[in-house]
Amino acid sequence: MSELSERMVRDMQLRRLADRTQESYLHGVRSLAKHYKRSPDHLTDREVQDYILHLLNVRKVAWSTCNTQVSGMKFFYGTTLGRTSTCLAIPPRKVEQRLPEILSAQEIKRVFAATKNVKHRALLMTVYAAGLRVGEAVRLKVTDIDGNRMMLRVEQGKGRKDRYTTLSPRLLVELRGYWKQYRPALWLFPGQDPDQPMPGDTAYQIYVKAKLKAGIRKEGGIHALRHAYATHMLEAGVDLRTLQLMLGHRSLLTTQRYLHVTQKNLGAPGKPLDLLAVSKKKRLPQT
Repeated sequence: MSELSERMVRDMQLRRLADRTQESYLHGVRSLAKHYKRSPDHLTDREVQDYILHLLNVRKVAWSTCNTQVSGMKFFYGTTLGRTSTCLAIPPRKVEQRLPEILSAQEIKRVFAATKNVKHRALLMTVYAAGLRVGEAVRLKVTDIDGNRMMLRVEQGKGRKDRYTTLSPRLLVELRGYWKQYRPALWLFPGQDPDQPMPGDTAYQIYVKAKLKAGIRKEGGIHALRHAYATHMLEAGVDLRTLQLMLGHRSLLTTQRYLHVTQKNLGAPGKPLDLLAVSKKKRLPQT
C-alpha cells in the first residue's frame, strides 16, 4: 500500500498533523492491512469493525490505543479515500484516570548515579530538570541552551508551540561537561547519525536500564521524570499557573492533577483520625 501510504501522509501533512500523530495513524492502517493481508481500500466496513473488536477482545489492547487506531482508520477512509459512508462509530468510553507513581528525590538521585555514560546522564538530567517530554528533550539543539539568561528553549513542543523553561545551574554544569567531551554540533543529543536527533525509543531504553540498575520497581517510562519534576516543583511552592507554562500544558486542569500526588497535600497536618480525641470511657456501674 505504498501509493496509499503516500496519499495518506500527504493528506496528514496538509492538515499539519503532528509527526507522532502521523506515525500512529499510519501504523493503525498498516496493522489493519496486515491483519487481513489485503489492501485496506478493498475492505468492507464490517471487516474494519471486526478488526476493531479483535483489537479489544483478542489482543486486549488498551482503549486509548484502540482509539488512536480508530482515529487513523477514520482519517484514511474519510479523508484519503473519501468514503464518507464508512461507519466506524465506536461508543465512547471514559478513560481511566490513574495517578502516576512518583519518584522521590532520593530515587531520582539513584537513577542519575546508576547512569555512568555522560551523554545518557545528561539526557536524563535534562528531562527531569526542565520537565520535558522525551520528544522535546531529544530534539533540543545546542543553541537552545541560554546560559546567560539561564533559560532553556523548547522549540515546537506538543501542540506545535515554542516555550521557555528555567535552566538549572547544576544542569548547566552537567551539560557543559558533556559538551566538552562529546562536542555535539547541531542536536544536543544526536543519534548514531550526528545529523539526526536521538530517537525517542533510545531515550526510553536509556531510562529503563538506569531505573532497573538503580533498583527502582515503580512503573512508568522516561515520562516518569517529567511527572517527578512537576510534583517536586509543586512541593517546593511553585504556583500552578507558573508550572503550567513551564510544562507547556494547554489547560490548567492538566496541571492540577499533580495536586493529587504531592506530599505537600497528602502529608499535610490535620489528618481527621489524628484529630479525634481518644479517651477511655468510664464504665457504668453494674446493677
